[in-house]
Amino acid sequence: MNTEQFKKIDAGDGFIAALDQSGGSTPKALGLYGVDESGYSNDAEMFDRMHEMRTRIITSPAFNGNRILGAILFEMTMDRRIQGKGSAEYLWEDKNVVPFVKVDKGLAAEVDGAQVMKPMPDLDALIARAKTHGVFGTKMRSVIKLANKTGVDAVVGQQFEVGRHIIGGGLVPIIEPEVDIHSPEKAAAEEVLKVALTDELNRLGSDQLVMLKLTPPERDDFYAELVKHPNVLQVVALSGGYSRDEANARLSRNHGVVASFSRALTAGLTAQQSQAEFDAVLDASIESIYRASVT
Repeated sequence: MNTEQFKKIDAGDGFIAALDQSGGSTPKALGLYGVDESGYSNDAEMFDRMHEMRTRIITSPAFNGNRILGAILFEMTMDRRIQGKGSAEYLWEDKNVVPFVKVDKGLAAEVDGAQVMKPMPDLDALIARAKTHGVFGTKMRSVIKLANKTGVDAVVGQQFEVGRHIIGGGLVPIIEPEVDIHSPEKAAAEEVLKVALTDELNRLGSDQLVMLKLTPPERDDFYAELVKHPNVLQVVALSGGYSRDEANARLSRNHGVVASFSRALTAGLTAQQSQAEFDAVLDASIESIYRASVT
């Protein structure tokens, strides 16, 4: 583990940028950016357009380690280059931003009000490759839609099983059991989730550290005990479809939790903007999220 990267994430003065949109979410992300499907003719060109967008964000003077702790990359982004250097290496060496990589392969069908992750047969190879690029940690997402203990336990059990494997491989896992913001049982689901997370955290060894990425809860400071848990390096919040203003407002009411926003970070950015316009919009977005994260 890189000691300097660890210190930066542990300090928590800033937030984590989620730049890990994958195959299923890429067309929507590009559409919001002003690149519709006429802008590419196949998947390869689609991912080229997405890398251009991410490169423009990461190379912007607004994007640096003064306000951003880390950035989560899509696996294909990690394997690509930015200004002649590996994307993860560029993040850390040029921007002082700690690199993470998304490792999950998407969601299985809903069972018991929840979606666990699909199998990850290439996980060990991905961990090994990530380490060669100087990546600090990983991220993997499941979804909880109902306050069903069986479904929540399946999600959290799988997350920690894979998380322990990632820790064994020398990386720090971001465990993301997202509670759907549209759930009719959101507050109740969060109650069940907190119990399951606490049980799994208490089973970890003293040297086994994880990060948690959680939906902003219905009750402010609801996850305060998790923020203070000795096995939790950092608790970060996803935006989950909330607008940036709503996500920031909810985040600011949860002390010790920092942002890890995706759509709320990039909202308002378009391919058609001049570089000066793009940088100004991104700077304002980063500043608002940073302010909400340091409360």
